[in-house]
Amino acid sequence: MKLPLVLGLLAVSTSAYRVSFKQYKQRPTLQQRDVASGSQLSVLAATGDNSLDLNTVHDLIYMADMVIGGINYTVQLDTGSSDLWIKGATTPLPNSTQTSITYNLTYAIGWVYGHVAYAPVEFADLSIPSQALLDVSSAQNPTLGYGGNGLVGLGFTSLSTIDALVNHTGASTGRSLLYNMFAANPKEPNFLSFTLQRSSEANDEIEGIFSIGEYEPAYTAVINQTAIPTWPVNSPKRWDVLLDAVIINHANDTIVLPTTDVVGAPTNKAVVLMDSGSSFTYAPKAICDAIYGGISGAKFDSASGQWTVPCNFEIDMALQIGGQVFPVHPLDVTPSGLASNGVCVGSFVPQTVSVGAGEFDWLVGDNFLRSVYSIYDFGDFDELGNMGNPYMKLLSLVDPDQASIEFTSARGGTPKTNITYQGLNGAAAMPSFNISADMTETLERIGRYLPAMLAVVALNALILIIIAIVGLFVWCRRRRSPKNKRRANGRLSPMPMNPRHEDVPFSTARLNRGRHSHMTGLPSPTRPHVYEPVSMALTEDTFVPPSPPFLSAERSKVVPGDRPKSIA
Repeated sequence: MKLPLVLGLLAVSTSAYRVSFKQYKQRPTLQQRDVASGSQLSVLAATGDNSLDLNTVHDLIYMADMVIGGINYTVQLDTGSSDLWIKGATTPLPNSTQTSITYNLTYAIGWVYGHVAYAPVEFADLSIPSQALLDVSSAQNPTLGYGGNGLVGLGFTSLSTIDALVNHTGASTGRSLLYNMFAANPKEPNFLSFTLQRSSEANDEIEGIFSIGEYEPAYTAVINQTAIPTWPVNSPKRWDVLLDAVIINHANDTIVLPTTDVVGAPTNKAVVLMDSGSSFTYAPKAICDAIYGGISGAKFDSASGQWTVPCNFEIDMALQIGGQVFPVHPLDVTPSGLASNGVCVGSFVPQTVSVGAGEFDWLVGDNFLRSVYSIYDFGDFDELGNMGNPYMKLLSLVDPDQASIEFTSARGGTPKTNITYQGLNGAAAMPSFNISADMTETLERIGRYLPAMLAVVALNALILIIIAIVGLFVWCRRRRSPKNKRRANGRLSPMPMNPRHEDVPFSTARLNRGRHSHMTGLPSPTRPHVYEPVSMALTEDTFVPPSPPFLSAERSKVVPGDRPKSIA
């Protein structure tokens, strides 16, 4: 249902645009597809016209109304793509102009095929007189299975396939819907906002709000939230951000650090796509195993590729993004839509290969986005009219204790209290390189003893300078002395740096290093000096002060022990 124009009190301009949308639930045909290559996302696929393979779980998608060529269509809202496509009752679509360009748009779930066409579009009370779209003639896509007519991509134009196809002909009329909306209304704030509501009943149709250039009055606190930059920061193609950590409370406050396969991304982060068009989150297998693996009664179903969990087990977890911690509602971690015999399916779906084929590591869907109020900002304008870099803002909508009450009310059990999430500190949340715990301890020891080491080096340098000055003085006096006072010097040989220490017998360890023993109390044999270069590279074997002796097993006395060995 399209709502009338509303006043955006907190927006830059005096007006803003929004539409309500609904969440649709169905129970489609179930069957898993095979993954042909590592670059594909092993999620769920269409099995026939207008049907969707969701294995044992029904999908949840969010749709809104759009007017195209004077006819109303229901479209899915998708922040993970940038194209608009419609499958109408007939093709060509009424009041549209079809081109000869054809294409098959393939998604992680399903595909659509048709002609690129142009038609007038009205959406969120904004009008575009000629919008490029795909007039679909054949398709297998979940949107159609839920009663929708198409999909509108809310991503960046640089990701638009239609724009690329039109550009190939030399034209520039294939820009995305949002691009054209912002261009036609330059005074409007160029951000989107989402609230995705949760349903407590399996067959409910509930409303959420999607708006352009307006903050929801109930969530204006998002304005003060720290902006989360996209990745990459400049000219991104998708709404990708960096994930700092996964915090799992039921597993002894476990903090799981992610990794990345994206070239150039920080090694201790994961690049995650914030995708309103996906019901679940697709993450590396190690992450999903950490979430569900330690739960009594949970098991991994290799046939479906998902974890199954007792429905009454409350999983308290959070994602840390941009240094901010966002709890995930436990009802969304194990949705109960098609629960069987008290067993639910985990909404974090494990992937054994990179989800985004090197473009991103995770696909974060509605099971997380329902827990936040999300702002997708295409960039703020400066005083010269130049657009800045895009970013996101997220406002947590989950009170952990209240969420536990809601979970136990729906699933049974006793609510938890005083649930907290301790994430990484501010420094660790910033992009950085990884060092091991041993390396960290080494650095700390070096930091403590470095002043003393530098003092010793300075003292040695001072002694050498004094010796050099004295030697130069003696040499000058001898040159000024009469020749008859000169004496013939004996054969010179290198003097050991510390003769007293050289009188000490060599140990067995020194014998093993190829040196020779000598009699106690006698000077060591004269040996030529061998230059040994010293590496200045910092390694985990960098010198540290000796460790104290270890305690015996009885811990009643101190006994010598072997020094710890480096793990480098």
